[in-house]
Amino acid sequence: MERKSRTVTPRRRIAHLDMDAFFASVELLRYPQLKGLPVVIGGGRRKVDEMLVERYAGRPLSEVPPQAFPLLKDYVGRGVITTATYPARQFGVGSAMGMMKAAKLCPQAIVLPVDFDEVRRYSRTFKSVIREIAPLVEDRGVDEVYIDFTEVPGGQREGGRVLARLIQKSIFEATGLTCSIGVAPNKLIAKMASEFDKPNGISVVFEDDIQTRIWPLPVRKINGIGPKAEAKLHRLHIRTIGEMAAQDVDWLVGNFGRSTGAWMHDAAWGRDDRPVVTESEPVSMSRETTFDRDLHAVRDRAELGAIFTELCQKVAADLQRKGYVGKTIGIKLRYDDFRIATRDQTIEGFTADPRTIRQVAGQCLKRVPLKQPLRLLGVRVGKLAREGDAAAAPPAAPAPATAHRAAEPIADLFGPA
Repeated sequence: MERKSRTVTPRRRIAHLDMDAFFASVELLRYPQLKGLPVVIGGGRRKVDEMLVERYAGRPLSEVPPQAFPLLKDYVGRGVITTATYPARQFGVGSAMGMMKAAKLCPQAIVLPVDFDEVRRYSRTFKSVIREIAPLVEDRGVDEVYIDFTEVPGGQREGGRVLARLIQKSIFEATGLTCSIGVAPNKLIAKMASEFDKPNGISVVFEDDIQTRIWPLPVRKINGIGPKAEAKLHRLHIRTIGEMAAQDVDWLVGNFGRSTGAWMHDAAWGRDDRPVVTESEPVSMSRETTFDRDLHAVRDRAELGAIFTELCQKVAADLQRKGYVGKTIGIKLRYDDFRIATRDQTIEGFTADPRTIRQVAGQCLKRVPLKQPLRLLGVRVGKLAREGDAAAAPPAAPAPATAHRAAEPIADLFGPA
């Protein structure tokens, strides 16, 4: 009698991997003598290395004494913190916090600027390590990814813990950096789980763990619930995920709308069917900068003009390097009172030309009030297409009647002298 083989469908196991204090950890590879000390990453341009090399000529950077580094208490400027080491976080210092505010909480912290080139290099390295082990990887930024463990050898063992340990070990051997991994039935829970045991931790969550491990958490722990939704939930006397799960879906829909209310109910019960997307097309590319001091469109027009031109050139270079062209060009301003203004313009053809981007962005700039000092300036190109895909459409170029403006000083766009 012939036996029929039965195929068992593997349980869905999705991992979220988050590098531990990534920007700071990259710096500690360069300066291992700072391990265990409070260090914040952020601020202005990178001059620390040059200063230390000049002061300690002939000595490797790893031997520069910690007391030689600049301290947060001496920082003056408008920068924000990108990340902080765990010893600094114990003082309440965190990412996106103003440097001056952080200086009051942890004045003894060492402050280092971001080395974006080095960060991107390590980002590419750790992601390539992961793909060699588990190829289904969704890139979520410079320091985090989702990974589909379901069909990967070892991905089901101990709920995914065995494969997570292998990935952790392989990343550390390749980079010297640690990461934290959460493994769960879906992306929603996996992201929460990756925060459970930081740094260098692995947390495995199963469907049966939702009530014991997820429900006691604050509602803000659900990725997608921001400060406004959290505040409204608090006003409705709902502070934990479990309290939100206890509400009827119609009640949530009545208070938050059909789409958001239904999503909240699913999220509270740990339901999330989103796949791990290995490739996704960007919808836009942008460059922006926050000034060390407020700049005025008239008094500082030369400086603003130079920054504006550089931003346009960098966006164009990003597009060209990644093989994209776009046809909606826009600008973003943040005034000294933190109000934000944006304008954009869609042109007929696709472009990655810096002169065209600068010209159209300059036209957008003329449509916003420029009487107030500015804190931030940004340039964006949207409605992207692959360069080859847009070949049928003629590339946008300055019209002959206005082409001469491309050679004029960009500072003129910030107002008359």
